[in-house]
Amino acid sequence: MQLLFISTPYFCFISVPLRASTVGIHPNAKWSEHGITVAGGNGSGIKTNQLYNPWGLYVDDDLTIYVADLGNNRIVEWKSGATNGIVVAGGNGEGNGTNQLKQPADVIIDKETDSLIISDYKNERIVRWPR
Repeated sequence: MQLLFISTPYFCFISVPLRASTVGIHPNAKWSEHGITVAGGNGSGIKTNQLYNPWGLYVDDDLTIYVADLGNNRIVEWKSGATNGIVVAGGNGEGNGTNQLKQPADVIIDKETDSLIISDYKNERIVRWPR
């Protein structure tokens, strides 16, 4: 594994390989010219069919998408084909309480503990949230 590390007084960049996926993509795969919306797409907002500055995401084995909805301080779960998401972490206003997030930037699933691991950006913490 190769790493690239660049640091200045105001900037730090670390390059690491992307997360491994259980879904293999053939090297000669052909991609569609037009994408489809799989989460959000109904303008910026707080409703369960909207996102506000979606940041990181995680796709589970069953194609459920977990979105770090940075602007809404929440993690939203979107089942494959769903038109609305389900708030699974945060969503209780911006804050540092045990039921709150402050601009979550990324999310992954810890399958051993069946929990979400969330990068809670503005709280400068990593939190584990039961799924």
